[in-house]
Amino acid sequence: MITILVGQVPFTSINMGTCTSLAGRIVINSILDAEIDGLGDHETPIFPIVVFKVRAGKNRYSGDPNYDLYLKAIESTSKRMYPNYVNCDASFNAPLIDDDDIDTEAATMGCRTRVMSDIFGWKGVSGKGNISPCTINLPLIAVKHGICLGERTEADIKGFYNELDEMLDFTLEQLVYRFEYQGKQIAMSSDFMMREGTWRYGKTLRPDQPIKELLKHGSLAIGFCGLAETLVALYGKHHGEDKEVWKAGYNIVKYIRDYCDRKTKELQLNITCYATPAESTCGKFRNAIYKKYGKIEGVSDREYITNSFHIPVWFKITAKEKIELEAPFHKLCNAGHISYVELDGNARNNPAAIHSIIDYALDMDMGYVSVNFNLDRCPRCGYEGIIGNECPKCLAKDNVDVHISRIRRVTGYLNGDYTVRFNPFKQAEVRDRIKHM
Repeated sequence: MITILVGQVPFTSINMGTCTSLAGRIVINSILDAEIDGLGDHETPIFPIVVFKVRAGKNRYSGDPNYDLYLKAIESTSKRMYPNYVNCDASFNAPLIDDDDIDTEAATMGCRTRVMSDIFGWKGVSGKGNISPCTINLPLIAVKHGICLGERTEADIKGFYNELDEMLDFTLEQLVYRFEYQGKQIAMSSDFMMREGTWRYGKTLRPDQPIKELLKHGSLAIGFCGLAETLVALYGKHHGEDKEVWKAGYNIVKYIRDYCDRKTKELQLNITCYATPAESTCGKFRNAIYKKYGKIEGVSDREYITNSFHIPVWFKITAKEKIELEAPFHKLCNAGHISYVELDGNARNNPAAIHSIIDYALDMDMGYVSVNFNLDRCPRCGYEGIIGNECPKCLAKDNVDVHISRIRRVTGYLNGDYTVRFNPFKQAEVRDRIKHM
């Protein structure tokens, strides 16, 4: 009925929307009611992450039995930014669905984790996960092979791919090493994951039995960060600026995915391509580039590099264009992916606009999508909306009379106050975001 995927406490996600039984509809409706109403004094809930699974015949279209719940989910998103939306009908999700097993419908953990197929035959999403993902700093490879240093007029594409090959091999080598090491653990050393049954069939293990035979059903995820900066380093433009550069960016990510697929068959392990969330990584990677090469316009001139395959947050582009440019990458990133559309605060009063954005993203074959908008809250009077230095309702001054809470979505999660609770790299990214209209 409802899939609950649990990772780090309290990073809990509830995936729902497709159960059409009376009991299922009551539960889904109740969760959405609670989300819309909020916590305590109607505050926006940060957790759990609520994910609405969209599927034709279940809830996508007028006449579907749960279409009313889809509309209610849109209403909730317009007020709270949750739910996010998983596309069960995406070209890479629909073929895996067994109508007799709801666990085979696409679901996601939090910001993007996706664990669908398994070469060992475990169908469904429950009871497995991405194991120790590792991320490649793509721009760091690209800088010395591109035009950004002024040492060449054309990118050394062969040199870039040769070095990428080396980094892919190195990344996979340490992923496999860690997998073998983790697999030697005995069940009693990870009670919550194994002996409490969070990992599928974990309860069947003896306390002293190694976990490798169960752990292998998870995936070894190779992530990447900074595709936009990689393309600027190589060609002088990112994939939002030029169609040919977009194709080059697509080919880079496809190269990583093809490598993962090839190694999956070769090693008989689930090797997957991951659109890394890049929380503190986005700053650490930028700093590594800056330390080695200094300030490079469009590459290391900001405090962070861009999340995975995303169009840079500061680049002026419409919602429609952003969806069209990012959607094809979802199919390549089989370990997880997400795209956002950034709206202004008036989105809270316009669920119809959000509905059209989500529908268009689903039509474009996106696997996981959400919308962002600024959501500030005055703790004195409870006003929510856009607040500058002074609450428009009670006139309380920020950091004088009260501390205004500024909720933002950062790498997939809502953060109760990004100005004090998140690293400076992501704070800078949030400040740079433009609205997609």
